[in-house]
Amino acid sequence: MDNKLTDIAYLRGLLAKYKFKFSKEYGQNFIVNPDVCPRMVEEAGIDESYGVLEIGPGVGVLTQELSLAAGKVVAIEIDKHLKPLLKETLAGCENVEVIFADALKLDLHELLKEHFAEYEKVAVCANLPYYITSQVLMKLLEEKLPVESITVMVQKEAARRLLAKQQTREVGAITMAVHYYADGEILFDVQPGSFMPAPKVVSSVMKLTPRKQAEYIPNNEKDLFAVIKAAFSQRRKTAANAISAGLKLPKEQVQSALEEAGIPVMARPEQISLSQFVELSNILLV
Repeated sequence: MDNKLTDIAYLRGLLAKYKFKFSKEYGQNFIVNPDVCPRMVEEAGIDESYGVLEIGPGVGVLTQELSLAAGKVVAIEIDKHLKPLLKETLAGCENVEVIFADALKLDLHELLKEHFAEYEKVAVCANLPYYITSQVLMKLLEEKLPVESITVMVQKEAARRLLAKQQTREVGAITMAVHYYADGEILFDVQPGSFMPAPKVVSSVMKLTPRKQAEYIPNNEKDLFAVIKAAFSQRRKTAANAISAGLKLPKEQVQSALEEAGIPVMARPEQISLSQFVELSNILLV
C-alpha cells in the first residue's frame, strides 16, 4: 500500500502525473499531516467489525487508514477526474470500493443495505468539503441511517455552531436539528497547514452518535422543524414575530402558544430550548 500521500513533494508529483487541478467548485483540500487520519480513525472507534462510508475521499489519505482498520470501506467521490489517481493510490486496498457520484443524490439506505449487509456495525468517517458540510450532515441525520457514529472533519466555526450549547447565542436552526437527532462532541482541531492547499480557517473533527429515539417526541417532526426554521429565519426579531411571519399565523395565536409552553413572549429564538420548541410545535400546529 502506498503510504506517501502525506509527503507534499510526492503528492505534488502524483497530482502532476495525472494533470489534476484543484476544484474550487468541490472545495478540495487534501490532508498532508500524517497524524490526522490515524487519529480520526482511532477516535471514531472503527475496527474490522465495521463497514465504513466515506464521503469525499480526495486522493485517498483517510481511505487508506480506514482500509487498515475497517472490514470494508465504500468511498463516494463526486470528482471523476480523481478516478485514475485513486485507482493508483488505493491499488493495495482490497476492501475499498469507490463510487463516483454525488452523495447528496444517492439513496444511502439502499447503498448501506447493498454494501454492508454482512457488517453488524456501520459508521461514517469523512473529511467533508466545507461547502456541503450542512447538507451532508442533515442528509445523514434526517434519513435516520442505521449508523453507529458519524465522525467528520469540518470548519471549526461550523463545528462550534452545529454543537453549540442550547440557549446560547451560537445556536441556529441546524444546531436544533443536530441536538434532536444525535449526541455530539468535538474531538480535536486541525490547523490549516495540515492541508494542501491550506484553507484560511482551522478545522475540527467532530463525532455524532445518532439517537435510537429522540429525547423529546413531537406530534409531528415536520411541524417541529417548520416552527424552528421559521423562528430562526429572522434572528433579529422575537421568536413570536418570526414564527408569525414565517408560518403566516396571527401573532396573538403564536404568543398564546408561547405562554402555554412556558416561554416568555419576548424570547429570542436562541433562548428557546429544544424541549420547548417541541412543546410549542405540539400546541401551535395541531
